[in-house]
Amino acid sequence: MWLVVGRPDCAEDGESGHPVAWCFGVKSCGGKAELLWCMDIETGFGMLGKVGLGILGVVAAGLLIWWIIKEAEKAAARAAARIAAMEAFADQFGFSFVRSQDPMHDDEFSHFEIFRRGFARYAYNSIVGDIDLGEVIARLKAGDFSYKTKETYTTTDSKGRTRTRTRIVKHHFSYMILELPFPTMPDLMIRREGIFDRIASAFGKNDIDFESAEFSKKYYVKCDSRKFAYDIVNQRMIEFLLETKPGLVDIEHGRICLSDGYSVWNADRFGASLGWILKFLEHWPGFVVEDLQEGKQL
Repeated sequence: MWLVVGRPDCAEDGESGHPVAWCFGVKSCGGKAELLWCMDIETGFGMLGKVGLGILGVVAAGLLIWWIIKEAEKAAARAAARIAAMEAFADQFGFSFVRSQDPMHDDEFSHFEIFRRGFARYAYNSIVGDIDLGEVIARLKAGDFSYKTKETYTTTDSKGRTRTRTRIVKHHFSYMILELPFPTMPDLMIRREGIFDRIASAFGKNDIDFESAEFSKKYYVKCDSRKFAYDIVNQRMIEFLLETKPGLVDIEHGRICLSDGYSVWNADRFGASLGWILKFLEHWPGFVVEDLQEGKQL
């Protein structure tokens, strides 16, 4: 078929007399139409299809860019709201809040394993201050921590060729540390028991077990002093731990650290973590606190 813009006899199929082309720029010259440019219908539809796909591609790309921008705006808004809530938490207790990086944090708290990971380590969004526990004043530091690691991975192309690459991965997590004025306090770790702990037990490397079979099955407890561990993790404390289900409670150098070492907390979690630590300390027997205040070796 032919299609003519202008006089239909300018571009007709001799057999059918039907228009066979799209003609553009037709002008009349002495009673005849002079065709400036013609294109057969099949080619025309093909070009229209390509143009249509091109337009769809542009629209899709535009929508993707719009979605990315909106998601970035939402993420920025959530981050700003989190910072504002952390500042409000700090103000509530008279703590200071510092957003800038603290590259000395990992040196000060390097005895905790979670602050020795990777490289390019620093703390940020730091909440720092003193808290009155009644008989003693404790120093609190909480916030976010970042470090980098190198990860090696292998890719395989369509021809079966493999290639090993290395990439830098950045990690972030939140933490809370409460420093008590008890220099003689033994180190104590309480965390969920994992498969590797059970394997270690099979080779005789047992953690400290307690009368509660449920607690001993769910939690791994390690301490320099078994007496201190049994004094702190008494039946009342066991019930509290089973009810509240903490992740990692690491006590080293007179400091209590709460963190799983992987997740970034929402702002409410900082207040909840402080509340948990205070309740945790309330479950310590009075005679243990008195011995620590007197500097006795436990």
